[in-house]
Amino acid sequence: MLERYAYILVITPTWWNRLCKRLETGKKSHAFVRRGLVGPKKTSQLLFYVTHPLKEIRGFAEFVERVTGEADDLWRAYRGEASPKSYKEYKDFLQGNPKTTFIRFKNLKALSQPISAKVIFRVVGVGRMPRGGRYISREIARKLI
Repeated sequence: MLERYAYILVITPTWWNRLCKRLETGKKSHAFVRRGLVGPKKTSQLLFYVTHPLKEIRGFAEFVERVTGEADDLWRAYRGEASPKSYKEYKDFLQGNPKTTFIRFKNLKALSQPISAKVIFRVVGVGRMPRGGRYISREIARKLI
């Protein structure tokens, strides 16, 4: 079985830019919101794979926890860490889904040299990045970052 040391989290350029802005303001803890009950359950690191048109790993962070539950309850508890700017934007993003996932992390770092899809696919051994993300071993994570 594959060691679950790190998880490659697939994120759009819009949400990556929001995380970077939060980082610039000095925020230490963050939460990435996913529709439904999905995401890594247990891992040590998150690697942020930014989708088209960039198609590269742009940063990494320490995984804290995955919290799942009712959308409104999680918004009340973690809105200060989340990327959506408002409750309306959050609800629009969820598209009516009553359950959601907050992937909490800290110590976000942007890479000075992003890692291209070509390198990622070669090192990880995939032809394309799964939409839901992918667990990787410590050895593969070290090769990437």
